[in-house]
Amino acid sequence: MFQRVLICTDFSDGLHRLTHFVSSLALAGMKHIVFLHAVPVWDKGIIARVDTEKIEQAQTRLANNLAESSPDVEVKIEVQSGKPVEIILKVAQTYHSQLIILGSQSRSLFTEKLVGSTMADLSHKTKIPLLVLRPQLISTYTSEELTLRCQHLFRSLLLPYNGTQTANHLVQQVKHLAQQQSDRYLQQCTLCWVLDDNGRRDIPQKILPQQAQQRLSEIKADLEEVNLQVNTEVREGHSITQILEAAAIADISAIALSSGTIGTIQEWLVSSFAAELLRYSWYPVLFFP
Repeated sequence: MFQRVLICTDFSDGLHRLTHFVSSLALAGMKHIVFLHAVPVWDKGIIARVDTEKIEQAQTRLANNLAESSPDVEVKIEVQSGKPVEIILKVAQTYHSQLIILGSQSRSLFTEKLVGSTMADLSHKTKIPLLVLRPQLISTYTSEELTLRCQHLFRSLLLPYNGTQTANHLVQQVKHLAQQQSDRYLQQCTLCWVLDDNGRRDIPQKILPQQAQQRLSEIKADLEEVNLQVNTEVREGHSITQILEAAAIADISAIALSSGTIGTIQEWLVSSFAAELLRYSWYPVLFFP
């Protein structure tokens, strides 16, 4: 599925813990993993310079954690100085990464406007899928829990669907993953259409539940052709609330999303469904730009 993966950590997001679970990540299909840490430029003084001391400390910390790495996975460590987004994009290109894993703190739209978001910046600068993990969860998992989580990162996905071009793009991306996987890392997905009559322009005119179910049945048949187990559900109500409730009931590994507005001026003016779900979801989010 995703064989070449870039894992980004700032050591406060809990993702550095994944260095202890390389063998478990291998069971999720990963064969080449790069652990990346970006060190800010030292700006105390007239001339900005590379903070070599912090680079060495980060390299040592990651290397020590990888002392018992899996022989089935090639692992690299990259510690570079500069702006995180620029470094992530450069390293992803260098290693031909197929997936970027990063943490994302829960925050409001107002806070995001003030301080920015690495995920939001990346989402419109790369076509590489992003797996966004909530740091509070990764930090509090026991080793046993994190072992299982790493093994089943993509086993069961929830796909919010609303009939738009973006939603159809998401379905095609998931179908492509299922077609390309060498083993059944992705086994099941749940299609959930929430009929939310909130007047947003990016959602078509409200349709009847029977019409929505008919469309989901067509998509289900298409996805079952690539050996996926597919469930469908039509709900009514507030879209974010209903999707999170559906996720809890469906026992999923992650929520799959796609959007073309996150990180853009348009999303700042009117927050998109995908951006809101990223802010409120405690579930991992597999995001397709």
